[in-house]
Amino acid sequence: MKTKKLLVSGIIGGIASFLLGWLLYGMLFKDYFPGPSEESTESLVLIFLGSLTFGLLISYIFVHWAQISTAATGAKAGAILGLLLGLYFNFFNMAMNTEATFQLFALDVGLSIILTAIVGAIVGIVNSKME
Repeated sequence: MKTKKLLVSGIIGGIASFLLGWLLYGMLFKDYFPGPSEESTESLVLIFLGSLTFGLLISYIFVHWAQISTAATGAKAGAILGLLLGLYFNFFNMAMNTEATFQLFALDVGLSIILTAIVGAIVGIVNSKME
């Protein structure tokens, strides 16, 4: 049962991550975070696979380690994971990218918290429906 819950909530979380990423990074903040230089099907497939992997990561943590199965707990845990993952990625980005700024650092960390909190809530809801 845990494998089914992991896969279903992970896939739904991944789809949510993809759509939220499109909304936040592709629409609302596209001036700050330009997309791939060439919008191709391959780029979208790779972005979708990255989102799916992210959904499965959140689902794995929630199902196997934390037993999270509510929207509120999922959102709280997701926000913490979003903060830590956002900091992790952006510290390395600041070190490697000469065009990175502290304003983009803070914006991306904030967006990571929001996106992961919502994905966490969705994964928590799906987990509760599958119990």
